[in-house]
Amino acid sequence: MQCETRSPATRPVADLAEQARGPRGTGSRVHPRDALLGAQAAMGVLPVCDHYSGVEARMVKSLQLQRELIEEFGTCVFDVTLDCEDGAPAGAEREQADLVCALANAASNEARRAACLAQPRVGVRLHAVDHPAFASDVEQIIGGAATVLSYVMIPKVESVAEVEKAVHAMDAVCQGTLRPNAIPLHVLIESPAAVHQAFAIAAHPRVQSISFGLMDFVSAHGGAIPSSAMGVRSATDTTRLDQFHHPLVVRAKLEVASACHAFGKVPSHCVVTEFRDTQALLRSAKIAAEALGYLRMWSIHPSQIRPILEAFSPTRDEVDSALHIVLAGEMADWAPVAVDGKLHDRASYRYFWQVLERAYQTGCELPDAARDFFVVNRR
Repeated sequence: MQCETRSPATRPVADLAEQARGPRGTGSRVHPRDALLGAQAAMGVLPVCDHYSGVEARMVKSLQLQRELIEEFGTCVFDVTLDCEDGAPAGAEREQADLVCALANAASNEARRAACLAQPRVGVRLHAVDHPAFASDVEQIIGGAATVLSYVMIPKVESVAEVEKAVHAMDAVCQGTLRPNAIPLHVLIESPAAVHQAFAIAAHPRVQSISFGLMDFVSAHGGAIPSSAMGVRSATDTTRLDQFHHPLVVRAKLEVASACHAFGKVPSHCVVTEFRDTQALLRSAKIAAEALGYLRMWSIHPSQIRPILEAFSPTRDEVDSALHIVLAGEMADWAPVAVDGKLHDRASYRYFWQVLERAYQTGCELPDAARDFFVVNRR
């Protein structure tokens, strides 16, 4: 290899960008996502925060906040999941489904009228497939809002058979709509038996993301796991077995994350119920992202959204370094190259490209040379 003689480390980033890209707008470049991710690119990049709300006033507020942050950051930095299950009023399932359908359509219409910088991302959590309200959820919500939903979350999934049941029901209703592609499926794993099936569930082609349901998982053990494992211990507590230190809980979280990464899916970490404790949330999100391999995390209160974005964001130094390496790789047509005395090839280019994607998805301020990669409708 002659990579040692091809080091661009001393070249300014702007110069590297110009040489790697050629004239702007020529269309001759292969985008890093296409060059480096292959089939994995088909799954797309999800926002790192998934915000849940099920009461009308809170759902309206969540959608408004999403629009505000789109204007602030220029992209949709968090998903809104409108809840028909645990976060919704009990006994009014049909009324809730109608409300969710109306809000999802209204959010899309408002974004078009306002010419938003990015389309809002709105999903819905239906009831479990064995719940009496599941069929009516699908009929009302998928039938009435299929064209605007970014995904559907199915809770309490225990097996691939239940995934198939959900897919069949959704697709049957979608046939009567104008949606051009299948709705991505997000699933929530909440029991020890479901954790055992995590790899099989992640392998299903329609599953885009798997979330871990902490509180149901703990309660499913019949008292064998203490209630402390549903919470987060203080920074000075070194003994309490919280959700990041109880072995059974940590094992389950790792199993879900590992299954997702094995099949190119997005692992989504559970909620932190101490929503008024910003530092606890930041610590939790950083552990989830840096130690447990999660790419996404649930929010249950608007005050949790920005701390989650912060925790999952790369630092400015990481962004600058990643950009320098990606541009060097692009200039070399993705052949091995030395940057600052270190050898890089397609494996490391892939990693550093994903750093840039995460920076964009979390609303980081990007250098111009990096921002150019994320121009809307780049194709």
